Amino acid sequence: SLTLLTWPSLADVVARWREEGHVAVWLRVPILQSRFAAVAAAQGFAFHHAERDSSTLTLWLGEGPSRLPGYATHQLGVAGAVLDESTGKVLVVQDRNKTINAWKFPGGLSNPGEDIGDTAVREVFEETGIKSEFKSILSIRQQHRHPGAFGKSDMYIICRLEPSSFSIRFCQQECLRCEWMDLQELARTKDATPITSNVAKLLLYGYREGFDKIDLTMREFPAIYTGLFYKLYHRELPESYRNMT
Repeated sequence: SLTLLTWPSLADVVARWREEGHVAVWLRVPILQSRFAAVAAAQGFAFHHAERDSSTLTLWLGEGPSRLPGYATHQLGVAGAVLDESTGKVLVVQDRNKTINAWKFPGGLSNPGEDIGDTAVREVFEETGIKSEFKSILSIRQQHRHPGAFGKSDMYIICRLEPSSFSIRFCQQECLRCEWMDLQELARTKDATPITSNVAKLLLYGYREGFDKIDLTMREFPAIYTGLFYKLYHRELPESYRNMT
């Protein structure tokens, strides 16, 4: 129990772990017992990560440099390009709290354990009031040393969504403006963010020539770990290849 840890007893435990051949130790310290982090640090422990109510420290006991994995280094943002194929218009917003009011696709950060498509659908509804269905991934942006991610790396995914409602009721706390804009106009306007402009051109190409040319679709597969599944995103395979045995 952490409540029983003192410098001498922790030192004895670490010595025993070394003798038993353990190569690494993970130590979780609840926030109300944070004083024990200093006790652990005196024995060579270092912070690995912190969560809302605890911190986790590690100690490498093996030979050479530590081979323990680092904590998460990326945050994941997801946006939804909601295209009304009957009109050729796409849903766009302008953020209220930005210094530059450029058109962009509605979106936000993915919650822990939330699938990419679910994030896009949720964020679009929260910001615009539009209900939609996930169809595919259109693009992935990677950016390092992102100021909004505490200097970590940022992944930003734009999905293609199909609307199931059309009456806009946008969140005025987050959005300054929201409208259905002609896709060709969005692809040409200078009043859009660079990534929005480029993805609008990609979406216009798919709208005219077929979405199979641009879509990364999703299939679910069982993981090697019992009871778990994962989602794989890739260009659509012809049925003859998909069903190869």
